[in-house]
Amino acid sequence: MTEKYGFIDAEYATASEGQAPTITQMCELLGVSKSGYYDWVSRPESESEKRREMLKLKIQAIFDANNEEYGYRRVHAILVRSGELVDDETVRKLMREMGLDACQPRPWRFSLTEQDGSAGPIPDLVNRDFTAEEPGGKMVGDITYVETWEGWLYLATVIDCATRKIIGWAMDDNYKTPLISAAIEMAARNVSLPEGAIFHSDRGSNYTSGAFAGKLMELGIRQSVGRTGICYDNALAESVNGTLKVELVHRTAYATRRQAYDDIARWIELRYNRTRIHSTLGYRTPQEAMDDCLNGQVAALHKPESPNNPCPENAGQLMALAAGDGADDQPD
Repeated sequence: MTEKYGFIDAEYATASEGQAPTITQMCELLGVSKSGYYDWVSRPESESEKRREMLKLKIQAIFDANNEEYGYRRVHAILVRSGELVDDETVRKLMREMGLDACQPRPWRFSLTEQDGSAGPIPDLVNRDFTAEEPGGKMVGDITYVETWEGWLYLATVIDCATRKIIGWAMDDNYKTPLISAAIEMAARNVSLPEGAIFHSDRGSNYTSGAFAGKLMELGIRQSVGRTGICYDNALAESVNGTLKVELVHRTAYATRRQAYDDIARWIELRYNRTRIHSTLGYRTPQEAMDDCLNGQVAALHKPESPNNPCPENAGQLMALAAGDGADDQPD
């Protein structure tokens, strides 16, 4: 009954003067009483209705602030992080009522993988296990392309498996070996690489070139590659590229390579690394995960008997506890 009264109220409020049926006519058409409608209109809004409307406002704000990228699970996670007590099913229903749909991927992808093999046989040291115990211990990379009116812009990325952070990247108008070398060099500058660090990629000609093998050897990194044409062997890097395309590139037309470069650099450093939450990280950002890992390592130095896990979700609090000034800290 409430839905019918709500329909009458909405139709009467939005229709042009003289074009809407009268209240009496609409009540007759919908089989409800006129007195019942007026009683419903005069009734004060219930607490549950007020809460639903407040949640809708917050959901809309989160959805807009995140460029219409978040589905109901991430919106729910943000609400919980802000202190809201609400279940994900309620968020899903409200987003459906509001017509909020996250941006969706396109079905087509062109492959840049061409074999070279001049570096000799290279093993797969990852075997689809994209987890790691510490930052820099295991990294994955890939190349993707961005269309501009001037021509293609190519992006090479290096993603840290422990934190999902893009720790190295480079862009140019070609995808030759210097592009990927610049990305791995940035990664080595940004993260202190542990002994035995691994970099994993597909079998593209530049990744399997002798020059790139030499660069990895120079940096003390072990090389790993997946099988040709099997995207799952480098699924993490493929996923990050897909996220970039869905959430930024496919929604933007770039007049110049410079414009694309600046926009993508901002997305990597300010959006993806620092504000975009990841379900695989317990709905933390990559930077939060990196901070927790590094703080956890410092705390472990003060507490040698603690479990050997430098990247727990509460690692940021462990450091404060080790220093003796965080006893009252509460988890998110």
